[in-house]
Amino acid sequence: MGNFNFQFSYRVGVADINYGGHVANSAVLNFFQDARIAYLASLGPYSEINLGGCGIIMPEAHVYFRREMFLGDELKIGVRAGKLKRSSFILYYRIERGDELTVEGETTLVCFDYQKRQPCRIPDEFRTVLVAFDENGS
Repeated sequence: MGNFNFQFSYRVGVADINYGGHVANSAVLNFFQDARIAYLASLGPYSEINLGGCGIIMPEAHVYFRREMFLGDELKIGVRAGKLKRSSFILYYRIERGDELTVEGETTLVCFDYQKRQPCRIPDEFRTVLVAFDENGS
């Protein structure tokens, strides 16, 4: 899976399928979320609501569909970080079925102080862990 140090396994279920008999567009954002939650947890005691002093919000998402996916497909979802700024970063996603690319995508994530209801800086410790993991794969 190339430069994706983190991989998440997912099996397509009935709730993921639309009337066309393949994975619904909206389900793919749920796949991204499930993989993102597992990715953050793999970095330490992090979650979407706690990156060590703040949570995250997602103001933007892009999904690029390459192949259909079907009920029962065993998928691998790669996640990696990039484009870190003062208060935001991008997570990139790659979904494969076997060796076949099915979806690519990205989400912009903004660090958010839920008590103050405003964006905030990426916590230094989280930034360090994020960069080290995606540069070194550990």
